[in-house]
Amino acid sequence: MTEPAPTTVHIIGAGPSGLMAAETLATAGVPVVVHDRMPSVGRKFLMAGRGGLNLTHSEPQEAFLTRYGLAQDRVHDWLDGFSPDDLTAWVEGLGQPTFVGSSGRVFPRAMKASPLLRAWLGRLAELGIEIRTRSRWTGWRDEALVFDTPDGERLETPAATVLALGGASWPRLGSDGAWVPALEAAGVPVAPLVPANAGFDVGWSDVLADRFAGQVLKPVTLTFGDQTVRGELVVTRYGVEGGGIYALSAPLREAIAAEGTATLVVDLRPDLSEAVLAERLARPRGKDSLTNHLRKAGGLSPVAIAVLREIGDIPPGFEKLAKRIKAVRLKLTGMQGLARAISTAGGVGRDSLDPSLMLTARPGVFVAGEMIDWEAPTGGYLLQASLASGVVAARGVLQWQASQSPDKSPV
Repeated sequence: MTEPAPTTVHIIGAGPSGLMAAETLATAGVPVVVHDRMPSVGRKFLMAGRGGLNLTHSEPQEAFLTRYGLAQDRVHDWLDGFSPDDLTAWVEGLGQPTFVGSSGRVFPRAMKASPLLRAWLGRLAELGIEIRTRSRWTGWRDEALVFDTPDGERLETPAATVLALGGASWPRLGSDGAWVPALEAAGVPVAPLVPANAGFDVGWSDVLADRFAGQVLKPVTLTFGDQTVRGELVVTRYGVEGGGIYALSAPLREAIAAEGTATLVVDLRPDLSEAVLAERLARPRGKDSLTNHLRKAGGLSPVAIAVLREIGDIPPGFEKLAKRIKAVRLKLTGMQGLARAISTAGGVGRDSLDPSLMLTARPGVFVAGEMIDWEAPTGGYLLQASLASGVVAARGVLQWQASQSPDKSPV
C-alpha cells in the first residue's frame, strides 16, 4: 500500500477528457498521475482519427449547441470554459496546423490523430505528468482508490480524483463501462449506457447486401419526424450507417425502443425539386433501360437505384417516380450495439454533479467526458465537448482544493 500523497491528483482514464484534465492541472502546478487500463493511451482517439481527425466545427455557437440536444445547457457551460476557438488554438500550439473543410468541420492539416497525440504526450511529459498504463481502477476501499496492476493490487489516496473512463463504445479500445458498479455502490445513479452514433438495421435482400455493401449514398437528406439533416448514408450488410444517420440516432433509437421500428425518409436527389426531377424523367429514354434512364436523366447512382427498387416496384408515371425518389421510406428494425457504436449515451446524470462536475455523493471526485450523460453526433461535437469537460473538471479540482485550504492559494 502506497503512502498518501495529499497534493497529488489522480486521473483515471487516458482518453481526450482525462489527458486534458491532466494538462490543465499540471499547468497550474498540481502533481498529476494518470491511470489507464490499456497498455497504451489514447487508443479510441487514434481510431477516431483514422478517416481524418475531426476536431470541432466552425459553425456559430447557437447552431453548435443545438447538436447536444437535451444536454445543450450543460455543454454551453463547458464551451464557455473551452470553446471551439480555444481547441483550435490548443491544437496549433502543439505544432499541428488546422484547416476548415467545405462542410465547416475543423481538421488538423495532417488529417491524422497520431502526430497530435505524440505532440500532446510530449507536452504532458514536460509537465511532469506520470502515466501508469495497465492500471485498472476497480473502486474505492474506504477513502482509497483501488487499482489492479501487473504488480498486484495498489491503493492510492490522492488529494482529488478525476474519473474519465469513457462510455462503453468500442470496448476493445478501453472504454468498457466496467466503472458503473463502482459508482452505483458509492450511491451515484447511472443511466444505462446505450449506443449513440451507430448504424441501424434494415432488412436488405441478399442481392443488395452482396452487391452494394460499403457503397455510399450522397448527397442525401434524411428526415425523421420533424428533423431533417443533409449528409451521406453508407449501405452495409446489416443496414445503414454514416454521418447523416448519426445526427438522427438519438430520436431513432428512442422510437425503436418504444415502437420496435422507425421509418427513415431519404431524399435521393436533394438538389432537385420534385417538379424538375419529374420533368427530367419525362424525357424520352429511347433504347435505354429503365436503370440507365434513372442513371442518366434522374442522376441516380447504381446503389441509389438498387435502394429505390428494394422498397418496392418502380411506380408508373414520372410524377409518382419523382415523388418516390424524393421520399424513399426505409424501415429501421434495430440499432447496432455498443461494440459497433462510436459513442454512448447514458451515464452520470446532472443531478449527481455540481456545476464543477464534482460528484455530490463523493466530494473531491470529479467526472469528465463520456461518463456523463450527454451525447452528440459526429462532426467535431464529440471531441469538443469531451475536451471541454476535462478542462471544467480540472478547474473544479483547483477550486475545490482552494476551498479545502482557505488560507492557501491553489497549487
